[in-house]
Amino acid sequence: MLKAVILVGGQGTRLRPLTCNTPKSMVPVLNIPFLEHVIWNLKAHGINDIILAQHHLAASMVQYFGDGTHLGVRLTYVMEDAPRGTAGAVKNAEKHLDGTFFVLNGDIFHDRDFTAMLDFHTQRRSKATIVLTPVDDPTVYGVVETDSQGRVKRFLEKPKREEVTTNMINAGTYVLEPDVMVRVPPARKFSFERELFPGLLDSGEPVYAYSSQNYWMDTGTPEKYLQLHRDLLDGRCDGYKLDRQVIAGKDRRIHPSVRMSGRVIIGEGCVAEKDAKLNGPLVIGAQCRIG
Repeated sequence: MLKAVILVGGQGTRLRPLTCNTPKSMVPVLNIPFLEHVIWNLKAHGINDIILAQHHLAASMVQYFGDGTHLGVRLTYVMEDAPRGTAGAVKNAEKHLDGTFFVLNGDIFHDRDFTAMLDFHTQRRSKATIVLTPVDDPTVYGVVETDSQGRVKRFLEKPKREEVTTNMINAGTYVLEPDVMVRVPPARKFSFERELFPGLLDSGEPVYAYSSQNYWMDTGTPEKYLQLHRDLLDGRCDGYKLDRQVIAGKDRRIHPSVRMSGRVIIGEGCVAEKDAKLNGPLVIGAQCRIG
């Protein structure tokens, strides 16, 4: 069975106050937790065994998702006693990994073709495959340089503008063979980006990059969180096409005189009173009253 480890993270200082008491992965997107969208995408590609690696604020996640049965997946929660970095968090979950597996950063929204990624990884007999995505400004990310076959030649974390040779950056999604985790020391902070992947490269291990043009959004700031909603409501993410202009939750009360235009999502228990105007793209959370 294919497995995925999601690094669900914690608060995220750039996304406060949304995340003061809520993990980033539980922040609502289209009125359901961010993480639920990620799980549905994994499930669509036959990845039903999912490990949630985290440090704190796990209670709300466990309460909402449980063991994942209601979503048709199996969820395993692995807690760190202290932050271990990206690779260290996966090392903490190593006992659950017995074959090729995926790793995803839990604060990135994307429409990944996991099946195509796995095929690419397998065909090249790669030890680690890194998904790349194009961005306008690569200086704030990790740039990955490759040859014509996609084999990684060099990593450059947050390069200066004059050092930039490509706009393809590390998209925070990986396909890994389990034996690469031997290189990650237990019970200490260790990074995929700065330590494990460069170490594999220095040892001559096959590390490849899978370039993707699919939708990708780092939701680490309020501005990007808002843009994600606009993009999804406007149909800019192929994997999340909404089938109706107006999607309303249960127990809502909408007066017949209410005028709506564009894409509108209304949470459960909402009230829209006489002559209200709802102009999309718009998401209204649960239990709201619009005068």
